[in-house]
Amino acid sequence: MAAAPKVTCLSVPGVNVITNLNLSVTSGSAPYNQTALRIPPYSPEATALFAMAITLMMILTIVGNILVIIAVLTSRSLHGPQNLFLVSLAAADILVATLIIPFSLANELQGYWAFRSLWCEIYLALDVLFCTSSIAHLCAISLDRYLSISQPVSYGIQRTPANIKVAIVVVWLLSAIISFPPLLSLDKSKGGVEVCELNNERWYILYSTIGSFFVPCLIMIGVYIRIYQIAKQHTRCLPREKPNPNKTPGNKRFTFVLAVVIGVFVICWFPFFFSYSLKAIFPETCLVPAPLFTFFFWIGYCNSCLNPVIYTIFNQDFRKAFKKILSILWSLFELASQLATNQNIV
Repeated sequence: MAAAPKVTCLSVPGVNVITNLNLSVTSGSAPYNQTALRIPPYSPEATALFAMAITLMMILTIVGNILVIIAVLTSRSLHGPQNLFLVSLAAADILVATLIIPFSLANELQGYWAFRSLWCEIYLALDVLFCTSSIAHLCAISLDRYLSISQPVSYGIQRTPANIKVAIVVVWLLSAIISFPPLLSLDKSKGGVEVCELNNERWYILYSTIGSFFVPCLIMIGVYIRIYQIAKQHTRCLPREKPNPNKTPGNKRFTFVLAVVIGVFVICWFPFFFSYSLKAIFPETCLVPAPLFTFFFWIGYCNSCLNPVIYTIFNQDFRKAFKKILSILWSLFELASQLATNQNIV
């Protein structure tokens, strides 16, 4: 999620406003002219550790989510149409790791926005888009689970790959609608200082936090409460009842895995959105320390690398698919190494 504007009660990472520096926008090849000494926000040691930790997180996010996509597309046991949601969610996490986190990291370590104004606008919109799309995917997955359990026959007929793909397109379109306002409400201060931040007005903060996080969270919680109630009713059914494919242990495990994914997402992002919303509700009295808010900010991004880990721990089909993919890659690596060795000998 794109960082919030700088406020009196907290200093926001990601796209900070450096109001004590003289920065001037130019139309030449360099976006800014430096007229004052910039002091890095961290020591060299802390900068190196921070950079290594976030770089490792980016690598894990990219590799893990690529494995998820390959597994769903190649493993027969994962060919269910509902898993297309996981492919799209993994793609969103990969985009976060490649298009958002590197620039957030550079901005965090340098203490100022060192890139062009146009990229600032694109960066902010994409950041909100990818975060919103992640939780929108989780909402869609929750509703898919609920319908498959509550209406197994009628929904099972409609639950085709084509319809799931349409639902994914709708998810991305709704996410784009929510993330579009940053392009129209960027706060650019006057006097030659280039500011890359979201609108700090109350309406936008409440709009973004409620639309991108709190409302979807309430929907998912309500849906999973209903799923739990239905599952409880099923356990009371007579043993003579015909078995339903949506009540099998495999489906129950998959529902549990998705519940874990949603729970981890909420745990990772709730501190940031809650702290961010405090600025709008209590602008004069919110007292979130800057280091704590920075921690909340980056914990949210860490969520992008956790889903593949959750699938590996809790889902046997994903474990088997990952092992198969990695074994094939290792065999190809050994073959390439052997060919290279033979060429050197010749």
